[in-house]
Amino acid sequence: MGRAENITRRIADLSDDERPREKALANGIRSLSDAELLALLIGGGVPGKSAIDLAREILDSCNNSINNLARLSIQAISRRFVGIGPAKATTIAAAIELGSRRKSGHEKISSVRSSADVYEYMRPKLENLPHEEFWCLFLRRNNSVICAELISSGGSAATYVEPKMIVKKALDNMAASVILVHNHPSGNLKPSAQDDALTKKIQQACALLDIFVPDHLIITAAGFYSYADESRL
Repeated sequence: MGRAENITRRIADLSDDERPREKALANGIRSLSDAELLALLIGGGVPGKSAIDLAREILDSCNNSINNLARLSIQAISRRFVGIGPAKATTIAAAIELGSRRKSGHEKISSVRSSADVYEYMRPKLENLPHEEFWCLFLRRNNSVICAELISSGGSAATYVEPKMIVKKALDNMAASVILVHNHPSGNLKPSAQDDALTKKIQQACALLDIFVPDHLIITAAGFYSYADESRL
């Protein structure tokens, strides 16, 4: 192997039109491609590969989808790619998380008027998770939101939910109603038989104490399914 092949290619070694930092300063950050943005986070390359080369390799392994990259844990990013250690993997994960939080538009939701309101609030929390999570939004009688709470977190195909826990939390929060929300990491928006059974079981448990269940949303990266919108509650 020749000496030139052992030299780490840096962004600074690239031509002016290949340098993402200079391109961003001249034309704005929005002028950068996904690979160029990722290269800025990576910072340096490895022998024979620049940061941009590494960025393109990472994106290619994720089918050029930022959503797919977002599903990888810090450990997975670090293990999978040569030249991406824990520090760089953490930087990438932090940037993705910042973007996810920005998409929510706000950290709190004041009231619920439709299934779309719930989706816009919960989407950043759930759409890119590699595992299932089950959340509840607890509401007052005027549909103002008391809080949103994670009820359970499970595997890639299911998570265990105990209706008694939801009823207890609703009582603790003095909630008049509760909206159920969970994600499908598979991307399938269709409710399963287990989803249907769980929804009915929670409804029945809540009804005993006059707690209303107005909706149950299933969220994926592609959109959402609302039991209420489909007249299934």
